[in-house]
Amino acid sequence: MKGFFGLLIVLSTSLLSLSAQSKDEKDVAAAVEKLNKAMVDPEKSVLESIVSPGLSYGHSGGIVQNKDVFIDDLINGAFNFSSISPINQTISITGTIAIVRNILVAKATDSGVPTDLRIGNAMVWRKEGGAWKLLVRQAFIL
Repeated sequence: MKGFFGLLIVLSTSLLSLSAQSKDEKDVAAAVEKLNKAMVDPEKSVLESIVSPGLSYGHSGGIVQNKDVFIDDLINGAFNFSSISPINQTISITGTIAIVRNILVAKATDSGVPTDLRIGNAMVWRKEGGAWKLLVRQAFIL
């Protein structure tokens, strides 16, 4: 009986360590959440702090924007997010590079017309000056 409980404790500990996120994974997840919030309620200073100067932001329709155009479009464009919910998110980190994949589920308006989105997202985040910054984002139609 002692052996059974010992095995149970070892297995439980092993499973917990497999599901635990590293500090970098938690930091990247927080950066993704900060970006999503900033896309719903765009503030230039917040957006500039979370995206890399070399940003390449690809939309599911094929348009690619740099940092300045991306930020300006969120603040002044006709497309406005009211909610963003990533699902099935995975984070993989190698050194100072993180790859994030998720399904982006969102509600928005496009020139005042309500629209629902469900698209795939692949993002590359890079640790710059101790902070995770979005370097590449490519959305795709599911």
